[in-house]
Amino acid sequence: MRVGILVFPGSNCDQDLHHACAGAMGWEAAFVWHSQALPKSLDLVLVPGGFSHGDYLRCGALAALAPVMADVRRFAEGGGLVLGVCNGFQILCEAGLLPGVLRVNRGGRFRCMPARLRTETLASPFTNRCTRFLTLPIAHKEGNYFADPGTLERLEENDQVLFRYVDAEGSPTPAGNPNGALNNIAGICNAERNVAGLMPHPERAAEPLLGGADGLGLFRSVAAALGALR
Repeated sequence: MRVGILVFPGSNCDQDLHHACAGAMGWEAAFVWHSQALPKSLDLVLVPGGFSHGDYLRCGALAALAPVMADVRRFAEGGGLVLGVCNGFQILCEAGLLPGVLRVNRGGRFRCMPARLRTETLASPFTNRCTRFLTLPIAHKEGNYFADPGTLERLEENDQVLFRYVDAEGSPTPAGNPNGALNNIAGICNAERNVAGLMPHPERAAEPLLGGADGLGLFRSVAAALGALR
């Protein structure tokens, strides 16, 4: 497995992703600076969390215009797997690779806490090995997923919602929603199912020493999907 991890000015979760990929999964992982070309023969592109370009203008808006993103777009259009986490999710939305936007959290506060999620579909390269329920950390101020009613309807009808925030009983209630996201959406994929984004951090729950290993399900899902493709 060859993985490219994008790095923007202000990224701060690229090292965490590298540890999850190289340390926990044993993959070959390389950092890709935002002004560089995407390396050839990658199996997966990861867009990390953080505060790219200081979150000026809108979260992810400036990073979406970075030179490397043109390569990411071509990689995705060719069927390559792309996963954005937190700020990476925001960047993919701003770049038009995923529908919708991430708005300021309900209440306007930064939320840093464990979030309980429900896996909504196993029919994606990012979830096929995930458990039904998992707990992943969140750390964001703009994680409130928003889309127009037609887009939301298509996401639900096409099984594009990957994860939903839920309460202790496993229901997508307001009490289980940490940021006000519409339909309690925590993560989605594109219609082609090869580009995905989520606000919670799987890389921060990739080994028991970090407090839990639920995040490994996403990385194992990618490995399984690529193994099936090969």
